[in-house]
This record gives sequence, structure tokens and C-alpha cells, in this order.
Amino acid sequence: MTSTTVQILDLGHFVRPAVEWGGPHDRVEPALAYLVRHEHGTLLFDTGMGEGSPETDAHYRPTRHPLPAAARDVDLVVNCHLHFDHIGGNPLFPDTPVLVQRKELATARAGGYTLGHLLDGVRYQEIDGEHEIAPGITVVPTPGHTDGHQSLVLDQGDHITVLAGQAYDAASGFGDPYHPWLDRLAELADGRTAKVRFAHDRDLWEGPLPPRR
Repeated sequence: MTSTTVQILDLGHFVRPAVEWGGPHDRVEPALAYLVRHEHGTLLFDTGMGEGSPETDAHYRPTRHPLPAAARDVDLVVNCHLHFDHIGGNPLFPDTPVLVQRKELATARAGGYTLGHLLDGVRYQEIDGEHEIAPGITVVPTPGHTDGHQSLVLDQGDHITVLAGQAYDAASGFGDPYHPWLDRLAELADGRTAKVRFAHDRDLWEGPLPPRR
């Protein structure tokens, strides 16, 4: 679908403690979302950090940027998963379907997983596995970071774009460790180049799928 466009939205950043990512120091990470316009409508992939809690804010020291006005008029929201830094703007869309894997929503609602108030007043549309939103716009399960993690694959004609969320933390680590769903992405690419974008890294990964490892 050559008419599909993707706009990167910078919704702020937070500080991930070294102990959480196994590095020598704390790390500043962006909170990125993506506005996708296609022939059948407009969707938003992730919604930023939104309103947190005193404990969460003290731990992650977030800086929040509001969703731009253009990103608030959408037909559908897709969350890669339901941790607070991906669903903070969900309550801004009480009448808009929010697409999520059934297992991910069940885990979130069980408690101790995300900020519960961000789940309230949201019109979740639960799916199980792969789901075609429109021709060339496909949700693909990409478990790893969470069991219910999902990514969005956009057919853009001469290449595919993968909005990978937090399937991998950074472009430099894409494909390592290997996950079986990389083969499904390769099937959808069908020999074309893939351009992969992430929730917490501004860098683009580009190449054939699955990546060498």
C-alpha cells in the first residue's frame, strides 16, 4: 500500500534504571508513538506515558509531551502491550476501539502489571493472534517482552514497515535473540526490504528478514 504514511510522534522520555536493562548506568529512553494514515482510515500505534503515579514517576523520572491534536482524531488505537509507557493516552479515546491481544489484557487486569487507572474507561477490542485491520495493515503477535506483545506490519509496496514497539529495545539489537515470529515477518515481506521502528529507540533498522544472527 504505497499510500500508507507513518508519522513519528515524540511523546517524551524516561530514565530506565541500570538494573532494569543490565547496563552500567541509567539510560534515557524516548517514548515514541506512530500515527498511521492509510486508504481506509487513521490509526495510532501506542499513546505515550500519560498520567502516572507518584511512585512510578519517582522511579522513571518521565518527561511527558502531549499527543498532538492531529493524533487525537483517529479511527483505531493499537497498543503493542499494556505497560504504562505505551498506554498513557488511552483514556483520551473513550469512544475509539483499542486493539489488544486478549492474553495481554487479561494479564493487565489481573493487577501488578501496569497502572490500573489507565485501563479504565477504554473500549478495548480483544483479538487472538494475527489480525488484518485493512488490506496491507496487519497486527502480528511478537511475544517476548510480554506474552501478549504485538507489532504492526504495513505493506508499503516496495517494502514493509514494521512498528515493533518493544519487541526489541533497540534497533542495534533487532533479531538477537531470535524469535520464531521473525519468520512470519519475513513471509509478509516476501523478499522485500523491511524498515523496522521501535518504541524506545529513534534509530531505524532496515534490511532483509529475518536478520542475520
